[in-house]
Amino acid sequence: MNIPNSLTLLRIFFVPLLVAALVTDRRTVELWGWSIANQHLALCIFLAAAATDLLDGYLARRWKQTTTVGTLLDPIADKLLISAALISLVQIQVVPGWMAVLIVGREFAVTGLRGIAASSGITIRASDLGKTKMLAQVIAISITMLSLHEGAIGGYALVWMWGVVLFGVVSAMQYFAKFWLALDANVKMRRRQELLELERQQRRAARLSRRKAAASSRP
Repeated sequence: MNIPNSLTLLRIFFVPLLVAALVTDRRTVELWGWSIANQHLALCIFLAAAATDLLDGYLARRWKQTTTVGTLLDPIADKLLISAALISLVQIQVVPGWMAVLIVGREFAVTGLRGIAASSGITIRASDLGKTKMLAQVIAISITMLSLHEGAIGGYALVWMWGVVLFGVVSAMQYFAKFWLALDANVKMRRRQELLELERQQRRAARLSRRKAAASSRP
């Protein structure tokens, strides 16, 4: 277990702590003798978890410690963190439920699509919108958590959430377009290979029949 994978697991460990801090009925949390508002504690946990997302990828590339386990766990940890934060914010009636459904549904839809593509030997690279999606989600959720204490920025939080929804929908459409284009190219290539193989078989059969005809015509 290397350090990048440990950071990914730590991000997963932060998820239940984030949910507990957000949905608790207490307005303050006693931590090492300090009274901290639960929304501030939740924001700190969320930002710490988001920081591990940047750090584990950087360290894995810098130290050349990219592993199969890390490649599989990293997107799962990201989706767990974002989904847990959004569902908790819906629970405390800060984020509209339909927004959370669209954002979380988009994540699982794209993940399923990339899985289907991978099983067919097709690699779908992340789009520019997809790469900035995580950053936009972190900013939007952070501002929304701050709005729990500072109600004046509630409007900005809603604008950012709308931006995340639009980012998600547009990037999902790009993923689906790339999938269909790649699938169409893959099907055409397989069909072309089948036709070439059929043509080769026909040529072999024609040569064989000519040889048989030549052998039978000999005295």
